[in-house]
Amino acid sequence: MRKLISFFVILAFLQSCGGKADKKEPAVADITKHPDYQKGLELISQDNCFTCHKIEEKFTGPAYRDIANKYVGDDKAEDDLAEKIRKGTVGVWGTIPMPARADLSEENAKAMVRYILLLKK
Repeated sequence: MRKLISFFVILAFLQSCGGKADKKEPAVADITKHPDYQKGLELISQDNCFTCHKIEEKFTGPAYRDIANKYVGDDKAEDDLAEKIRKGTVGVWGTIPMPARADLSEENAKAMVRYILLLKK
């Protein structure tokens, strides 16, 4: 335990002392604080979407990050992807079908999509 604490103290010291004062790093937004992130993650978790999808890697379905990157700059992505969630789809990412979620409200489907789209790199 002491080694772990010592490691973090040294790491904090090195980080605070390193670099030039005039060098400005661009601020990276913490997307986990974004309300769309929180709401979408909650809905996706409740709906067991992580059974088939992972954030970084293809599983049964495509990785959420791959989906987000594919639709960067697509103004219709939110509507199109929400419809695919509600109606189901096959063939876009392979031959395994994604089952329809007709019982899911359009609002909740769009909240899920907004979460996914925040994961772009």
